Amino acid sequence: MSNRYAIILAAGQGTRMKSKLYKVLHPVCGKPMVQHVIDQVKSLNINEIVTIVGHGAEKVKDQLGEDSQYALQAEQLGTAHAVQQAGDMLADKEGVTIVVCGDTPLIKDGTMEALFKHHEETNAKATILTARAEDPTGYGRIVRNAEGFVEKIVEHKDASEQERSINEINTGTYCFDNKMLFEAIQNVSNDNVQGEYYLPDVIEILKNQGEIVSAYVTDSFAETLGVNDRVALAEAERTMKKRINEYHMRNGVSIIDPDNTYIGPDVKVGQDTVIFPGTTLSGSTVIGSECQIGPNTEISNCEIGNNTVIRQSAAFDSKIGSEVNIGPFAHIRPDSDINDEVKIGNFVEIKKAVFGKGSKASHLSYIGDAEVGADVNIGCGSITVNYDGKNKFLTKIEDGVFIGCNSNLVAPVTIGKGAYVAAGSTITEDVPGEALALARARQVNKEDYVGKMNVKK
Repeated sequence: MSNRYAIILAAGQGTRMKSKLYKVLHPVCGKPMVQHVIDQVKSLNINEIVTIVGHGAEKVKDQLGEDSQYALQAEQLGTAHAVQQAGDMLADKEGVTIVVCGDTPLIKDGTMEALFKHHEETNAKATILTARAEDPTGYGRIVRNAEGFVEKIVEHKDASEQERSINEINTGTYCFDNKMLFEAIQNVSNDNVQGEYYLPDVIEILKNQGEIVSAYVTDSFAETLGVNDRVALAEAERTMKKRINEYHMRNGVSIIDPDNTYIGPDVKVGQDTVIFPGTTLSGSTVIGSECQIGPNTEISNCEIGNNTVIRQSAAFDSKIGSEVNIGPFAHIRPDSDINDEVKIGNFVEIKKAVFGKGSKASHLSYIGDAEVGADVNIGCGSITVNYDGKNKFLTKIEDGVFIGCNSNLVAPVTIGKGAYVAAGSTITEDVPGEALALARARQVNKEDYVGKMNVKK
């Protein structure tokens, strides 16, 4: 197999998006469009990837990092001019180059692999990825000769009535013999209304040289969608969401209402997990088997074990064990580590805290910057007071501790193993193991006091 190269066109400003955000960085299912393209290209056997950047170049580089090399198109003078910017890196190399637009987030690696294969099998010097459109209006039509190879690409505005009846359209993705691409691109003219250099002109140049130009028809028109405005962005989102949800359902995940379930492209979910409506799973989240997630739950960048239930809650950048019960209306903030069989109940907020196996915070508590041991019971309304206005401090609650309701644990403080904290206490000093800590004013009852208050009844 010959060497393979990829050029990603990502230099257009995307003015129709009407956004401060550079076009190819607009997310589809939580991931920037150009990252979707790069991820699919990376799964092919590619020797080098070159991304053509322009407006917003640094932000694109920050997003893609070392996934690609970069070439700058300082002026946007057309797609052929964009490809030409990769010449310093690729022009003298033998092999096949795929050219893909960075605003086509739905294209799959399998489709690109089939394009490569068709290119090689037909001994073509250029191969166009095409699709059949129900309504081809506005697209360039593929005119084939008697042998089935490409005779020409005709833009809609230049097409005859007969040519306009053709429903095979140019998707804007191509394979080229690499050396011939960069040789032919030198001869592309900008003699057109826009004064730009267009990549399809390379097809015509190669055809005029007597070279074979072929076309591979993908059976998925939706994959070829180029996102140029917010309407197309929403369409890409719908298509990607449907694709992702169907993938999980075919792998043994029950999604009760796929239209109202949002799963990111890098999320992993185990078999027999049930996802209820209104749930958003994003980032690098990994969920085990036989869990129940949702309804109306947001989870991002979390690792979750098996048989865990999370209802009407939010969890971010944390680790959650097996057989954990969270919610409703709980908030797991970043850097939390919740071990197996823990219960985090309604209106409980956890931040940067470790919870040992079997511990419970069942209602209305804030536990932040804390190390909670195993089999701890934290009563309703209890708080780790972790902030003095300048610095955060750690609270340690050792195994088997019972924290009574409405207690304040003023950090830094340690509650020893098996200790009890009486309800309503404000603890400012360490509590020894097995001790009972009371830190509240003694109750005083003043009998017959109400009558002395002259309260009008």
